[in-house]
Amino acid sequence: MALKQRIRDEMKAALLGGNRFLGDTLRNLSAAILDEEVKQNKRGDGLSDEAIEKVIAREVKKRRESAAIYRENDRVDLAEPEEKEMAILQAYLPEQMTEVELQQLINEKIVKLGVSDLRSMGQVVGAVKAAAGSKADGAVVAKLVKQALTK
Repeated sequence: MALKQRIRDEMKAALLGGNRFLGDTLRNLSAAILDEEVKQNKRGDGLSDEAIEKVIAREVKKRRESAAIYRENDRVDLAEPEEKEMAILQAYLPEQMTEVELQQLINEKIVKLGVSDLRSMGQVVGAVKAAAGSKADGAVVAKLVKQALTK
């Protein structure tokens, strides 16, 4: 509940301080959290910080994908706000694991699961994502797992 309160407090401070972009970004994040609470039928109890981090990671992913599409279509004017929102949201996520740390975790899971080919990629990705939580981006995990299994 502490993360949700921090987001709410910083949203109020931004809006009162005149930082409309930050306030609106955090307001949209609060709405996404509320939506997830309703979906999980936890409106009264609220989500745990871990669940909120998953919502934030999902919102960051949306912004990253949108910005990439806008840049591909030469719409920098639309890509830049998405990237600014993404940077704001990433501040609420735990520090991301480095590729070296991820590679070590992937190698551990490959050995533990006893897999050796790409057919088992989903198993390894799932195990790594479960262990890393919101400290690792799913796309990066999938890329590194694929590299590890094709060696």
